[in-house]
Amino acid sequence: MQTANVNVPIRVTGRHLSITEAIKNYAETKVEHIHLDYPRIIEAHVILDIEKHRQMAEIVLHCSNHITIEASAECDDMYAAIDGAIARITQQMRKFKTKLLRNHRPRGKDIKHLEEKVLHLDDSFEQHEESEPQVIKTERYPVKPMFLDEAVLQLEMSNRQFVVFLNAKSEQVNILYRRKDNGFGLIEPTF
Repeated sequence: MQTANVNVPIRVTGRHLSITEAIKNYAETKVEHIHLDYPRIIEAHVILDIEKHRQMAEIVLHCSNHITIEASAECDDMYAAIDGAIARITQQMRKFKTKLLRNHRPRGKDIKHLEEKVLHLDDSFEQHEESEPQVIKTERYPVKPMFLDEAVLQLEMSNRQFVVFLNAKSEQVNILYRRKDNGFGLIEPTF
């Protein structure tokens, strides 16, 4: 497991200010010390800006799996602004990691191995030939000619799960049934 992003190319640019070597080194070491293994950082860009009395730091990370993470912070001090942006970046990276772990949990820990058992038959065991399925109950159902809306009304009025009827429009036997989403389904035979 990777605990640090090794040899990450880091660009430090400045808007409205010239970048000193001390600020550049501070920003690079802060980005290099982000100790998270997901998402893996491919490239980092630190943008430092000064507008009147506000000093802003913006960090853009281009990561693996086409993930781009951006964070910015503004403060009276440039070093504090860099620290604030780093804190927000690490929080977003943790968010991506927990989201990934929540959706893609490792399945290896849930495997249970069962002992193998061999079944020994007694001498008294008799083998019977399989018989065909038997009809246990037969129900007679009158098939009345009616329109679809009449069949829906009849199904709503009864406690049955389906209605078999002769469709007055197509003159074929249809089945109207209740669905789990409180709707109705229609079965029409095709020949």
